[in-house]
Amino acid sequence: MSAAGESTSLLGWAQTQVSRLADEACSTIADRIRIYRDGEVISAGELREAIEDNLRFLIAAMANPEQRPDLATPRDTARRRAKQGVPLPEVLHAYRISFGTLWQALLEHGRHGSPAVVQELLGLSESSWQIADEHATVVTDTYRNTTAELLLSQQQRRSALVEALLTGHPGPDGGRWEAGALLGLPADADLLVVAADTRGLAEESLPLVERRLADHGIVSAWRLTPAQQLGVISARPDQLDAVLKVLREIATARTGVSPAYRSLGDTPRALHLAQAAIAGLPIEPPRVRMFSDDPLAALMVSEPAEAKRLVQQVLGPVLGLPADDRDVLLDTLTAYFGHGSSAERAAEVLYCHPNTVRYRLRRIQELTGRSLSDARGITDLVSASYALRLQPRADRQGQQQDDAGAGKPGAGKPGAAKSGPAKSRSGARTSGRGGASGQGLPEQRQQSSQAGTGP
Repeated sequence: MSAAGESTSLLGWAQTQVSRLADEACSTIADRIRIYRDGEVISAGELREAIEDNLRFLIAAMANPEQRPDLATPRDTARRRAKQGVPLPEVLHAYRISFGTLWQALLEHGRHGSPAVVQELLGLSESSWQIADEHATVVTDTYRNTTAELLLSQQQRRSALVEALLTGHPGPDGGRWEAGALLGLPADADLLVVAADTRGLAEESLPLVERRLADHGIVSAWRLTPAQQLGVISARPDQLDAVLKVLREIATARTGVSPAYRSLGDTPRALHLAQAAIAGLPIEPPRVRMFSDDPLAALMVSEPAEAKRLVQQVLGPVLGLPADDRDVLLDTLTAYFGHGSSAERAAEVLYCHPNTVRYRLRRIQELTGRSLSDARGITDLVSASYALRLQPRADRQGQQQDDAGAGKPGAGKPGAAKSGPAKSRSGARTSGRGGASGQGLPEQRQQSSQAGTGP
């Protein structure tokens, strides 16, 4: 018999033994690989069928080494295992067991044959290992490609679920609670919305944020848009500091954080507040700012036109002053309200004498026509100064320039350029703005600045 004929006979014998070999390989795989053992991921019947298909593929490829084998079988197996979540090392281990079972059977059968059969086994060994290597490569590549496709699909689905929560428009097959559950957001924790400007078109400005938060046991879900990276975070109150710490460590652009809230139905409102927090930040350097949880803050940003009108009506004369005088007066007013309406405590943070604070407050009262001894006057000044800090920086600067150019009342009065002793002006401006700018309600500013939060 020719070598080719004996080879055909040897492989023909193997073909008749496929059922037995599949049983043997299946038993070995279940014994050595745990994920195949319990049948929860892959049933015994499915495993047995896959092993038999792959054994027939190997025998056919070994019988015709000159022909390029049809790799549909290993591709299908790899694709199924990736979708089932079977780790790639276990998939390859199972394949090696199947191939080893076949090759061991060929050796045992061939060693009792003629010298020609033994010689043929040597020839088969070279081609069979090449086929095995090609088979393993196809399995690996297909598995990885399928995993990448699944990951992309999962990311797209999570992005769509985040969008449903942020817009308040869930899909036709489920509501906001279903979306939250699919995203893995715990029902018993507070929620936060994060909005971060992108550095470039659709470029993440909070890289690896989901993984970094997960390291602290914090669940989050994210969506990337051309202009912003948006996320919904589920965190307990004692995890808030960890959330802010992670965001500050990785942020490459200005980032806003909403106040904590409980109901998924409030997510669109929380997004609005997170974006309002961004609006008050400069482009550089990157900073993280948490919007105040005070109702007045939300009221101001919910009616931006009215808030802008309030600022104009109450603080217009102050905004019309030269920049140095304007900033000193506004910082003084903020420090005064932020420290219990105490001139002495305001003076401490402004590094000036209490009488200097009182002098500046008198100027504000003269310019605005509002009294700090009258409840309505206090309300107007508190609300207007608060609304000014909540305005987007571009709007705020534009309003100040408009007021200065219009020659508002008080801008040209004698002494308008003097808001206090010259030696304290620089220190007051630096301390007042640097210590509390944009941080919560006036009476909360000192506490909020320490916590790194603000409207």
